[in-house]
Amino acid sequence: MSQWSQVQQLEIKFLEQVDQFYDDNFPMEIRHLLAQWIESQDWEAAANNEAMAMILLQNLIIQVDEQLERVSQEKNLLLIHNLKRVRKLLQGKYHGNPMHIAVIISNCLREERRILAAASMPVQGPLEKSLQNSVVSERQRNVEHKVSAIKNSAQMTDQDVKYLEDLQEEFDFRYKTIQSLEQNDKNSALIKQEMLVLQAMLNTLDYKRKEVLSKIGRVIHEIDMLMSNMLTEELLDWKRRQQIACIGGPLHGGLDQLQNCFTLLAESLFQVRRQLEKLDELLTRLTYDGDPIPVQRPQLLEKVNLLLYNLFRNSFVVERQPCMPTHPQRPMVLKTLIQFTVKLRLLIKLPELNYQIRVKATIDNNRRFVLCGTHVKAMNMDESANGSLSVEFRHLQPKEMKTSAGSKGNEGPHMVTEELHSISFETQVCLYGLTINLETSSLPVVMISNVSQLPNAWASIIWYNLSTNDPQNLSFFNNPPAATLSQLLEVLSWQFSSYVGRGLNSEQLNMLAEKLTGQQVSYNDYQLSWAKFCKEHLPGKSFTFWVWLEAILDLIKKHILPLWIDGYVMGFVSKEKERILLKDKTPGTFLLRFSESNLGGITFTWVDQLENGDVTFHSVEPYNKGRLSALPFADILRDYKVIMADNVPENPLKYLYPDIPKDKAFGKHYSCQPNEASKPSDGGVKGYVPSVFIPVSKILNDSIEPHSPSDLLPMSPSVYAVLREHLSPTAIETAVSCKTFQS
Repeated sequence: MSQWSQVQQLEIKFLEQVDQFYDDNFPMEIRHLLAQWIESQDWEAAANNEAMAMILLQNLIIQVDEQLERVSQEKNLLLIHNLKRVRKLLQGKYHGNPMHIAVIISNCLREERRILAAASMPVQGPLEKSLQNSVVSERQRNVEHKVSAIKNSAQMTDQDVKYLEDLQEEFDFRYKTIQSLEQNDKNSALIKQEMLVLQAMLNTLDYKRKEVLSKIGRVIHEIDMLMSNMLTEELLDWKRRQQIACIGGPLHGGLDQLQNCFTLLAESLFQVRRQLEKLDELLTRLTYDGDPIPVQRPQLLEKVNLLLYNLFRNSFVVERQPCMPTHPQRPMVLKTLIQFTVKLRLLIKLPELNYQIRVKATIDNNRRFVLCGTHVKAMNMDESANGSLSVEFRHLQPKEMKTSAGSKGNEGPHMVTEELHSISFETQVCLYGLTINLETSSLPVVMISNVSQLPNAWASIIWYNLSTNDPQNLSFFNNPPAATLSQLLEVLSWQFSSYVGRGLNSEQLNMLAEKLTGQQVSYNDYQLSWAKFCKEHLPGKSFTFWVWLEAILDLIKKHILPLWIDGYVMGFVSKEKERILLKDKTPGTFLLRFSESNLGGITFTWVDQLENGDVTFHSVEPYNKGRLSALPFADILRDYKVIMADNVPENPLKYLYPDIPKDKAFGKHYSCQPNEASKPSDGGVKGYVPSVFIPVSKILNDSIEPHSPSDLLPMSPSVYAVLREHLSPTAIETAVSCKTFQS
């Protein structure tokens, strides 16, 4: 079943979440019509490879054209209209930046997987629940409402200033007219009457000046309060959501809404600044005793400038954290001399700033690393599909500096993977007489010199972003805090949903919790240390919990991904638990679990019944990536044979737990027809009998666990059939080299 088909079967509350991230940037019609094709492409890799992204974009347009031709024959007018609109969008919006559509589609697919994983969970995790707090949503609406009200107030004040300007011009005209009269005329009763009118106008001017200054003061106060409270909280919440998204959590939306708020506030502040400048002009033409402008205007202007400084400083954000194109799902882990990408945005989108802001990238000041490549670029509105004012660095490389002794720094695995660094960015904004220096930094990154350090480096990134919302605590691992077990388990499930398309259910998480703690504990109360997670070896093992789990993720991604996505791999179940599950099942019922003693291994255990009625269990030696590279796991399950005592070889695997016929579960994943159906004349090189790999195990009468031969024994189908007809099981056994299996 395709991922999109699974999405369509979700409950309405989950479908509403799906609806939120499909918009004009990537219409849902295309997701629906091209579901299988879209899911078969590697959008994650294309998001960091411009040439690959361009090819995928061109192929996407071809797919749309084919759909357009089909619906044209069906005369579906509405769909024809929508597909033409989408085709125009794809060509016009993404032709100059094909990586952007790859990022969008990759994020949509990832978010679908996360929602599917969340739907399979009995309850929502604590982290995700906090991110979707109704109080937060209400605050977002309040911020947008207040920003709109402030903008309206500033525009209304514009009208008041214009009225004040018109009133003063009339006063000037009347006053100058009187001034031009002869002395005798000035003593006339008419002139005295006019002087009374002028005095009344001056009183009105004074009142209107005070009123305008009061209104400007209120607008400034409202902006100040909004920036100090709700807008700051909104920005901090967005940064926290970005942290969580970087370690596999829900996508962090809301940046466009923040940009709209920041831009409107900046426009309002510049509007107020112009109003104060206009008042200064009016002051030079007319002043009087008790004039409020010279007293209040300097203070208000100083406050406006301060608010603009703060607004601009807060608006300079890292939109997409540093990430190597080769490892798109492991952001903030950077390898020396390997390019990474990072994107910044100025949330104040003003046309006057397009191509006027040059951003410089540097690394933290410990002088151990330097950045190579293009590290100065101009922000512009042309590269982003949504027209935001942004800049993307695509060719930066960290390089480790040599020490004074001529050798490189300490690159031991613990030193490197727990040492945090920061990529810093600085620029300067010059606008309307203001010069504002801006600085921002990425979330802490971990530098590695070898890919083998990647798992532990990623563990550091997970732990940091799970445990703190401090964006710049580079000394964090000097004394890393403990993490709440419930939150850690939620993040571990995200690793599976984001990396291999299916999260973990409560039973699987229970097993991981017991493995981490060595006991059954309460999720909410238990605090787990960093050492327990990533540094201390598991009891009786030569590896840590995280290394064990990372090896399983790699195994799933490279060798059993379709089976995992279908939900047929129970995976995380202890040997004790599997026996409880299987003991009452039909003989031949089996389940798949990950090895607890072998890194990156998967095994299967089946239940059997002895002649005396006793139940016995058999587990095959775990298959690792070496064996699975030679033969697909689904084919192994189909062709697996067991030689028991004097019996002929047979496949003991009948039903996948709880009672799914094996071929029904795995049939669509078989790479070819069963070996028994092959004939010596089928395929192969002329003059040779075609051969196949057949996994075979031997079980002795006094053995509970099967011995495992060389699991991939090359044997042609015809030879195997002849052996079964003419040779005894004992003779066949001599062809099988056995070694004892220990689970």
